[in-house]
Amino acid sequence: MQDANKKNTTSRWLAPGFAALCLTAGMASAQGEVIETEHLPISLERVAEGFEHPWAVAFLPDGRYLVSERNGQLNLVEDNGQSRVLEGLPQVNHHGQGGLLDVVLHPGFGDGSGEHDWIYFTWSKPDADGSRSALSRVKWEGDTLGEVENLFEQDRASGPGRHYGSRLAWLGDGTLLMSIGDRGSDPTRAQARDDHAGSTVRLTDTGGVPEDNPFVDDPDTLDEIYTLGNRNIQGMVVRRNGDAWASEHGPLTGDELNLLEAGNNYGWPEVTLGNDYATNEPLGADSLPGMIDPHYDFEIRFAPSGLAEVSGELFSAWEGNLLAGGLSSEQLLRVALDGDQVIDTERLLEGEIGRIRDVRQGPDGAIYLLTDESQGSLYRLRPADQP
Repeated sequence: MQDANKKNTTSRWLAPGFAALCLTAGMASAQGEVIETEHLPISLERVAEGFEHPWAVAFLPDGRYLVSERNGQLNLVEDNGQSRVLEGLPQVNHHGQGGLLDVVLHPGFGDGSGEHDWIYFTWSKPDADGSRSALSRVKWEGDTLGEVENLFEQDRASGPGRHYGSRLAWLGDGTLLMSIGDRGSDPTRAQARDDHAGSTVRLTDTGGVPEDNPFVDDPDTLDEIYTLGNRNIQGMVVRRNGDAWASEHGPLTGDELNLLEAGNNYGWPEVTLGNDYATNEPLGADSLPGMIDPHYDFEIRFAPSGLAEVSGELFSAWEGNLLAGGLSSEQLLRVALDGDQVIDTERLLEGEIGRIRDVRQGPDGAIYLLTDESQGSLYRLRPADQP
């Protein structure tokens, strides 16, 4: 699959008049007013607030939430919005884009055995004057954290504090995907097979290397690597059909949505539709043999972070669609797929709640959005006709 719909422009954005109609509620929508969209009216409500640059939300089986903050704090949030900090996590390198990052539960969490009650988290691990993208897990012991186990860290420390990647997603076979950014100083690292930077890695639930990883028999490539040529993936989801999708930061524009497949090279920095920050000139080729073109080019400076698939009765009109959050764009974009092709998009939000860092569908079917601000909030989005 060399060219997978790199330039789907037939219905990339709403017509201006209709987009304006969709966004008439403005900031007041965060207090529950109705926002009209193409298929259904939606409303937003604030669930909790006061987080310092939160990065991820996870859902406990009892209806409570876990919210990570880049400063290293993991918060336990009650259903009434009250929260407290859970003690026991390691000290993070809270510099630049680093800190405590993604949080996910083991797929078997809450099965009654207690064996799988692990919380997995990514973080920037301090190392002399640099840091590493790292993965650890901590045992959940009721309302407290137990022992921390360090599972994986990228093979070399780097500065400055940029491009950690660090999004997590479970595959259907129980293995875990983790994105690692190119770390921001030398983009060519994303093409180096002896370097974890600029890749996704696939691990077992204890941090080991699955025997069927694509490069385990290649002496020139690190065994953990699943894909390479990735600049900085900060949105990742495994759909119900088993496909893993990722939203990835480009440089100046060139933000991408990609279907991740084992062994693929997604091109960065040799292939990119983005431009140089200083000169605004193209940085790479549009396409090259042996490298996968973007499935979708966001075109604008979308700055993607957070990606979820919609399923269930609550949003039946969006069944199978992806929802992508945007940071500098402050957008929530609905992406309709036909197989692995993007066939339609719709801006659902633009500026109503600010920088969208994480997007998840909760066990209740509602969509949860986390905003990246000094006083960030957790929002719940659902159809306006729902109580």
